[in-house]
Amino acid sequence: MSRIGRKVLVLPKGVSLSQKPGTVGVKGPKGELLKAMPAGVSVKVEGDKLTVLRADDSHENRSKHGLMRAHLANMVKGVTEGWTRELEINGVGYRAEVTGDSVTMALGYSHPVVFKLPKGVTAKVEKNRLTLTSSDRDLLGQTAAKVRELRPPEPYKGKGVKYVEEIIKRKVGKAGATSGG
Repeated sequence: MSRIGRKVLVLPKGVSLSQKPGTVGVKGPKGELLKAMPAGVSVKVEGDKLTVLRADDSHENRSKHGLMRAHLANMVKGVTEGWTRELEINGVGYRAEVTGDSVTMALGYSHPVVFKLPKGVTAKVEKNRLTLTSSDRDLLGQTAAKVRELRPPEPYKGKGVKYVEEIIKRKVGKAGATSGG
């Protein structure tokens, strides 16, 4: 049995859950999120406790059971606290600046790179750190990946856009590779 799927999810004060055929919605102080419900999985609400149920013990429904419980937990956390993702911009002359709903970055190209933020994602820049914030974890992760893709970190000097917690495996350049022979 799915251990994640069986866990009861407690809805905090100010968070409500709405169900329509095929979709489930979570509404809270930071916004409203909708998610498609896969076939074979249902949600039962008793007071402030939410339980995810499955139709049978088939392999497909067991995997959807835990996945849907995890998605609902992420949605509840998103509409109450929100999600953040930090990116670090390294390199001489590399910088970012937020203007309205877009981020303008100098990433070593001959032109500035303008990245339009999707609706629901906000950005903030402090020194060389770009902080993205959203209530939707899926959208936030996809946006952070697209920003990182604009100039991925290179292994020799570490220049580029990387996640703050990411560790870049560094390589030795030509001078360090020679072996006196």
